[in-house]
Amino acid sequence: MSINLKKPVKLSRAGAWRTYFGGSLIEKLHGNENAPDTNFPEEWIMSTVAARNSGREHIVEGLSMVEGSDISLERLIKNNPYECLGKEYVKNHGKTPGVLVKLIDSSERLTIQVHLTKEKAKEVFDSPFGKTECWHIIGGREINGEKPCIYFGFKKGITREKWKEIFDNQDIPKMLDCMHKFEVKEGDTFLIEGGIPHAIGAGCFLVEVQEPTDFTIRTEKTTPGGLCVSDFMCHQGLGFDKMFDLFDYTGYTKEEILEKWYIKQKDETLIGYNHTKMFALDMLFINGEKEICSNNKFSGIYVLDGEGTIDGKNAKKGDQYFLAACCDNFKISGNMKIIRFYGPKEEV
Repeated sequence: MSINLKKPVKLSRAGAWRTYFGGSLIEKLHGNENAPDTNFPEEWIMSTVAARNSGREHIVEGLSMVEGSDISLERLIKNNPYECLGKEYVKNHGKTPGVLVKLIDSSERLTIQVHLTKEKAKEVFDSPFGKTECWHIIGGREINGEKPCIYFGFKKGITREKWKEIFDNQDIPKMLDCMHKFEVKEGDTFLIEGGIPHAIGAGCFLVEVQEPTDFTIRTEKTTPGGLCVSDFMCHQGLGFDKMFDLFDYTGYTKEEILEKWYIKQKDETLIGYNHTKMFALDMLFINGEKEICSNNKFSGIYVLDGEGTIDGKNAKKGDQYFLAACCDNFKISGNMKIIRFYGPKEEV
């Protein structure tokens, strides 16, 4: 099958099994109004990364495929790196898009966790990517009377020794009390850098943009929904002692966290390279017609709402496309809400 990289390349849906429940709002976005919450609460977008799940290593989940084919986006890029990513980008970052985008719909609180900085990921996993990420809230729902919220960043006075003691006792209320709690609403955007402890609360529906790994360090041995979490899924093979070196124990006030990591939208830009060099995210509101230019940079687009046409072909919410660096200019028409996301800043 020949793929025309001069045109937007439509991708099929890619779900991923997780240790928590959710996903009904993702299904609703795709027109499945009465779908239940399941262990598939995430949809991975423009993904060249497979999910890491203990006991499910034989199942390939999370990889994006070119719609109507058996060709993965990973293979497409590997076979056409310069056309897909651009020569200068490949020179600086290699044959990988360096970004992963997800829709996440949580019907229960996610386990408390931390991700690796780029430096730590290189040190312990020999990975060129850590897992700095961004959350953009696109909706939500009340669960058991509680509004959507997130837990983010240590309060002042939390030390490695204190955190490890709480972990050893598996005192979850104390763990949560070590972090700040924020109620969130549609339009809120947070940047979560590697090393910062965090948890997505029940009822959050969000777009997550991140470095393309699935390295997640968890501190709860049982999920809020009652699922046992294996030791490996907690420490990712590093061992319980070493995993505590991955947390940033700097304490912050709520105001300091909002000042440092709460992002206000500017024009179309939700996350710009002035916030992080790891990725960028735009929100496009199409009302009529808009020309899309690649400018010799690859990107991806996902239709969050509405319908219309993309490069003359019908498009609806839930559709996603990979735009190669060599893609010709094209037009989007109709009434649609679209996110457009980019990989790391091209210059090193």
